Amino acid sequence: MNKFIALLILTFSTSLFSQNTEWTLDKTHSTIQFKVGYMLISNVVGNFKNFDGVFKSNGENFDGSSVDFNIETASINTDNDKRDDHLRSDDFFESEKFPLITFKSKSFKKVSDKKFKVTGDFTMRGVTKQIDVDVTHTGTIKDNQGKTRAGFNVKTTVNRMDYGVNWSRTLDVGGLVVADDVELDGNVIWIMK
Repeated sequence: MNKFIALLILTFSTSLFSQNTEWTLDKTHSTIQFKVGYMLISNVVGNFKNFDGVFKSNGENFDGSSVDFNIETASINTDNDKRDDHLRSDDFFESEKFPLITFKSKSFKKVSDKKFKVTGDFTMRGVTKQIDVDVTHTGTIKDNQGKTRAGFNVKTTVNRMDYGVNWSRTLDVGGLVVADDVELDGNVIWIMK
């Protein structure tokens, strides 16, 4: 019976402290980019300038971690002011009413040596859907100040129509000016607190 109680205590304490390490986002050295098909012949590529998040892990063991991430929609940048203003408008992000795109993980599972499958709630324009995100751990180092930094590449694809981002026009040759699927690609660095 004593072994059983000890096992219960060990199991409880392990789960209680499994995410005891917090990480701060290194915004200066992180990027969030997107790519969407344009007129069937090219892509519009852009990024978001302002984003933040909270990452918790069991030290440098990232299996079972959690992440909450948000992106400011008004910070969209495609190097074209007119297009960026249109993307902030009601036709696309409606940034004044919906200032953030958010992701909140539900699971963070290791699938191979450096690869993880992260499942969570993705919210855009007030619509929340569960998505899967492919995450690759690109390395962990100690910097010159003795701080531990961990890098990750993050990839997923979302269908903008699922979130009410419906604007487009039909081309004379068929097809849409703006494709439905949007590829998101992030390179993020977290600093252990």
